[in-house]
Amino acid sequence: MVLEIDNLVVGVGKTGAGKKIIDGISLQVRQGETVCVVGESGSGKSVTSLSTMGLLPKDSLKAIGGSIKLVGEDVLKASDRRLRQLRATTMAMIFQEPMTALNPVVHVGKQIDEVLRTHTSLGASARRARILEMMEQVRLPDVKRIFASYPHRLSGGQRQRIMIAMALVLEPKLLIADEPTTALDVTTQKQILTLIRDLQKDHGTAVLFITHDMGVVADIADRVAVMRQGRLVETGTLQNILRAPTMDYTRNLLSAVPSLVPRPPRVEAGFNPVVLEANELGKVYRERSFFGKPREVHAAQDVTLTLRKGRTLGIVGESGSGKSTVARCIVRLIDPTSGGIRLAGREISDLSRHTLQPHRKKIQIVFQDPYRSLNPRITIGESIAEGPINYGAKRSVAMARARELLELVDLPADAVSRYPHQFSGGQRQRIAIARALALEPEVLVADEAVSALDVSVQAQVLRLLDDIQTRLGIAILFITHDLRVAAQICDDVAVMQHGRVVEQGPAAEVLANPQQAYTRQLLDAAPGRGWDFANFRAVDGSTTVPAA
Repeated sequence: MVLEIDNLVVGVGKTGAGKKIIDGISLQVRQGETVCVVGESGSGKSVTSLSTMGLLPKDSLKAIGGSIKLVGEDVLKASDRRLRQLRATTMAMIFQEPMTALNPVVHVGKQIDEVLRTHTSLGASARRARILEMMEQVRLPDVKRIFASYPHRLSGGQRQRIMIAMALVLEPKLLIADEPTTALDVTTQKQILTLIRDLQKDHGTAVLFITHDMGVVADIADRVAVMRQGRLVETGTLQNILRAPTMDYTRNLLSAVPSLVPRPPRVEAGFNPVVLEANELGKVYRERSFFGKPREVHAAQDVTLTLRKGRTLGIVGESGSGKSTVARCIVRLIDPTSGGIRLAGREISDLSRHTLQPHRKKIQIVFQDPYRSLNPRITIGESIAEGPINYGAKRSVAMARARELLELVDLPADAVSRYPHQFSGGQRQRIAIARALALEPEVLVADEAVSALDVSVQAQVLRLLDDIQTRLGIAILFITHDLRVAAQICDDVAVMQHGRVVEQGPAAEVLANPQQAYTRQLLDAAPGRGWDFANFRAVDGSTTVPAA
């Protein structure tokens, strides 16, 4: 047994005397085994992993009961010095967001080298050789170039591979992966999951995988532990949990996973007018160089889209495909290099910042991370009312409208006086939607608006958007890398690759019968493709089996 957690209790405060965040959980991970810990945000998944690593914030949380044995040694009783020795050599961790875990001003090769310098007596040349070998094992291209690169010069998938190389360079017995693929597109996610599984086989590593994505669980888990509010509510083999969950909470988690089968097409009431058109839209970024000509990057090329009132158009594709660039050009957060944008029949692509102002209220955007897009220093009511006030509304009228919008997104009207940090991630995203609706736009752009949310909250936000669209008739441009989400919310889909639209049409046709190899590749990479989660069965028609 590599990891044994027995009756762990974690409390709030320096002494742990406050509320119990973890309340008596027990689980084990064997050599070469992958155990997935799943649950909603706030269930205690990450606190469990941080407790194991000895990384709990000392002033906020403290383990006050139970034991965590790593290869027989209780890490809760280990000194800080001993914990530093155990990290990287016996246990290692991959975090969700590599950009916050990597030092932005140090070459990534030197950051991996720090692990070897701290824990081994190898010379500089031997360390470099080992690092390059490890970078090749995690399938990074042109390893010598990447060794000397800064984190911001790498893609999200490459940065996550650097984190995996750093975690596994000393071949630890336990690897803890805390949501390592949440922000990655489906093809990169599949590559990372395959990589972790292959490295596990090569090194016999035990893996504790923290996730809220049941599709990922279906692809990699040997056993599953389901957590809720700091307690372990159900454990079992992958087959038993997916086919015959015994607890309602587990069944609800599985039922919340969006299906890859597109929803039935909606019946259009009459002829819906076109509210947004992009015509041969292009965006070129030019990178200056001290030597030679500037390098040009075509982020978007000849993109043509049409969005009608009351409809949802999804733009899907891998990271770097140009989805968000197109969205930001359409909203005019960045200026397009070529092509046209017609909003409610008016060409806006060539308008200056001043003349564009009256048209901005017709199109609003909801970003991926509401905590970064909401001002933490002002109340929710002030954030929602800010737009209408800027367009001439009286403060009292704007605040009254803010209360109405909060009720529209299923939040209490008295939330106007609270601040962003007082809400959960799903609630903050509802607030961001309310703020976007404050100016009564004709088009709402949602840029990866649900990708960071756990499945149950994601399902709530998607239902909310659908309900708002039904009530207000608003058109939605939905940017996502999650094909399951696209299948459930989009009427039409445009698939982007390398800045171009390679396939588009009704969602029921594009996602159910793709014509392009790239679209089929995206669908094949979707995690958990072989499972119908809501009906607790494999897609091939296998029936539910009794739990062991």
